Amino acid sequence: MIDTHAHIYASEFDQDREQVVARAKQQGIDKILLPNIDLDSIQPMLDTEAQYPDMCHAMMGLHPCYVDQNVDKTLAIIKAWFDKRSFIAVGEIGIDLYWDKTYRAEQEHAFTTQLNWAKQRNLPVVIHTRDSITETLSLLEKVQDGNISGVFHCFGGTVEQAQAINEMGFHLGLGGVTTFKNGGMDKVVPHLDLSKVILETDCPYLTPAPHRGKRNEPAYTQLVAKRIAELTDKPISEIEAITNHNAKTLFQI
Repeated sequence: MIDTHAHIYASEFDQDREQVVARAKQQGIDKILLPNIDLDSIQPMLDTEAQYPDMCHAMMGLHPCYVDQNVDKTLAIIKAWFDKRSFIAVGEIGIDLYWDKTYRAEQEHAFTTQLNWAKQRNLPVVIHTRDSITETLSLLEKVQDGNISGVFHCFGGTVEQAQAINEMGFHLGLGGVTTFKNGGMDKVVPHLDLSKVILETDCPYLTPAPHRGKRNEPAYTQLVAKRIAELTDKPISEIEAITNHNAKTLFQI
């Protein structure tokens, strides 16, 4: 299995990163994809990738929660990284209207700018949407010309939203929310197009049941796969095979 979205470079893993990676391997996780969030996360992310070069693959991008009035300066530094080395995706980018709407215009500017980088470099995008699926689709519509692919990570929306995302050429990243009792995903997952689904944890956040309230980690990807298998009435081996193929094709790994 592939954990397509994990922040294992974060300080939450500084004490036991090696054990976390070992547990992931034991559970059959052979790839862990690392989304960047801001300028401070770049070095820890690259250090983690260097420590586990066969397993970890880095992305580059500016997360919407770290957008502020200095957005253009920050974007210039992020963009310079694409000239220094290769990354598997532009991410994590997007729109977050949950925490703070102060810099909404700057968030939209950063999102559109990074979408255009992805188009120019032929890279997929990893999109963060919180309270913003409709707004994000509307922004995407303006730049999607058939040359942008990617994933709406941490999907927890409706069947209709899933279909709209797929129709625009994007995958759905399913993680811990899929396992939540009152998350509503039990009504959504059976109707999803599995050829557009990939697995993720978003660790250390959004820990799947039965470990909610504890730190999330890549080993828990298998709990997400198990829940999808239950909800779609398919063997877990089939879910693993489908999502692996989807992730490898999307990220070219």
